[in-house]
Amino acid sequence: MNVGSPTGQQRQFPSGAAYAEALQHTQLCFEHPELKGARPELTKLGLPRAISGAFASVFSLTSAASGRRYAVKCFTRHVPDQELRYQAISRRLAQLDPAELSQPWNLGFEYLPDAIGVGQERYPVLKMEWIEAVTLSSWLDDNHTDRFAVDRLADRFEALTRDLSEHEIAHGDLQHGNLLVASDDTLRLVDYDGMYVPALAGLGGTERGHRNYQSPMRGNDDFGAALDRFSAWVIFMSLKATAADPALWHRLHEPSGEFLLLTEEDFKSPGGSTGLQTLLTHPDPTVRGLADQVKSLAFQPLDVLPPLAHAIPKQRAAATTTTSASAPPTTTHSGTGGLPDWMTGHVPPQAALSATSPDGFHIRTPLDVVTAALWPLLLAATALVIVAGFPTPLIGSGVPVIVAAVITAFARSRRVERARSRAVLGRLTDELAQLDDPVKAAEKLRKDKAKFDAAETKRTTAYPQEQNRLTARYHAALKEAEKRKVRKQRDIDKKIDGLSEDLRKALAKALADKQAAYVRDQLGRRLISQSPPHGIGPKLAARLAAAGIRSAADFKGYRSVQNNSYNSTGAVLVLTSGRAINVQGIGEAKAIALDVWRKDLFASAVARQPSALSAAERQQIEQGITHRRAQLALQRKAVESEIEASREQARKHLEDGKERLARENTLAGDRARQQRQEFGRRTVALQQNSALHGRLSASMEAARLRHRGLSYASYVRFLYIGR
Repeated sequence: MNVGSPTGQQRQFPSGAAYAEALQHTQLCFEHPELKGARPELTKLGLPRAISGAFASVFSLTSAASGRRYAVKCFTRHVPDQELRYQAISRRLAQLDPAELSQPWNLGFEYLPDAIGVGQERYPVLKMEWIEAVTLSSWLDDNHTDRFAVDRLADRFEALTRDLSEHEIAHGDLQHGNLLVASDDTLRLVDYDGMYVPALAGLGGTERGHRNYQSPMRGNDDFGAALDRFSAWVIFMSLKATAADPALWHRLHEPSGEFLLLTEEDFKSPGGSTGLQTLLTHPDPTVRGLADQVKSLAFQPLDVLPPLAHAIPKQRAAATTTTSASAPPTTTHSGTGGLPDWMTGHVPPQAALSATSPDGFHIRTPLDVVTAALWPLLLAATALVIVAGFPTPLIGSGVPVIVAAVITAFARSRRVERARSRAVLGRLTDELAQLDDPVKAAEKLRKDKAKFDAAETKRTTAYPQEQNRLTARYHAALKEAEKRKVRKQRDIDKKIDGLSEDLRKALAKALADKQAAYVRDQLGRRLISQSPPHGIGPKLAARLAAAGIRSAADFKGYRSVQNNSYNSTGAVLVLTSGRAINVQGIGEAKAIALDVWRKDLFASAVARQPSALSAAERQQIEQGITHRRAQLALQRKAVESEIEASREQARKHLEDGKERLARENTLAGDRARQQRQEFGRRTVALQQNSALHGRLSASMEAARLRHRGLSYASYVRFLYIGR
């Protein structure tokens, strides 16, 4: 049964709690004879105890049939090609001969499809042997001061990785929780979910391993025999460092920490890593060398990393010396020009060196024979001339020797060895000219890396700072919104609190208005023409009416005025509008009479005016205040909605900003990862180029020496002795 496919509908699995409930009745949920009726380990509450992980929950069951104890893994999440993977892993591990393994790290397991019933469905489980052991980190907590035991465990871990490498197996998640130390201090390997075996070649990985043990270069597509190499170096370095200096355990490890000595951040940002710098500057050369090795491997592609086993012999030799080398030496391969042995097969083939220049003259030609015979003849002729005493110029006696020397030089120039030597020197010169200067290239690579590291440090530092700035702006916006809300609501609450006073004032004003209207009405009913005051006859009443004063309501008093022409005192009447008018015939006495008349009428009206509002009038005013109160309450609620909208907008700005930052950081991280890969390629190319440059330089020097060996004297010697 395939529990799901990458492209199809993924199957839903029960939770750990659902499995625990089913395991209370193992007689019913299991059909396998070893598991049916098995006794689960229980918690204090009497429930099956679960050890939960990312993909599954593990339960301890003791078989009722055999009494053997098993770890039963119940899956809680979909894993692509689960059955295919476990069957391939099971077959490969079953093929291992325990006698050929360094220690019994291989725990037997069996993949059981449709093994457990939960509800109406049946699900697969993994049945594994139960091992009494402790995790690597717990063992180190108790034993880190025993330097011999820790060093021995490091060697056993190396042997375990050698077993895996020799059988083309990769665990996929080497870390402290998956390495158990048994009572005899040998290792056991658990959790095979992400294991690679050759039968799974071509499939992708199901996990990326514990982040504190994996290379920053590891991606989702990395799934092969080299999967464990970086984590193996990390664990081995941690064990060897602790063996060399037990104090490092307390100095770099945190209690219950999910790492040994170094974490993911140490690998990603080695320049800012305190822990890595502590190891790189440690007095012990083994610690320094291994730390430098881990640092150098962190940004190299996984498929070019060296297996831990390849460097162990050299590392052990380094551990016994007092040299202060910064890195453990690596085996070189004669065919790669000085490259480490583990790089063989991972770098492009080097260009073949030019043909070797001749190391001397070989095989006489007819011209050589003639030249060799010519020298004795010409020397004999010269001697004969001198002995016979033939008269010749002084220079004439040396002509035969000069001729022989010239012919010899000509014959030497015709030798193929000279031409081949010049050709080899020319080719070597051209090849060297085509290569970059290793020193300059190394310096440029160093500067580029330093510039990149500085930029990465700045970027990784700026990212949380920018996040903090976004968060600070968000909190500032929330604070400002809250202040605005408090201010607006305080103003509204003040208005609401003042509504009682507003009601009182409105009632008082309404009553005053009602009383004033009553008084005006009563005064308006008292016409001067119908009930004139004393001394006001019909003519004066008519004049007053013509001036706009018909009743007691049309004026509010009088004002005395001085008549300078007649040196007498007159009066003007003051209308209710405040305008003063002069009415013919109305002097001060009649104005006083009118004013007294009005005041009497006013006092009589005031005495009879209403003393309270009617119920309807009062209700109308109270309804107005109630309506105002409701409006203010709505305004207060609107303020809350307005501020909540501001908060939501601030939250959206924060989320958008964080999403943008995360997107930019992811892109920058991808670019950085690509740049690190490029640095890895450049490092390999530089090592290759340096090795080739060294070989070409050595060949050039050798070619020059051989070319000098084709001298005139060497040629003359060759003519007569053949070498």
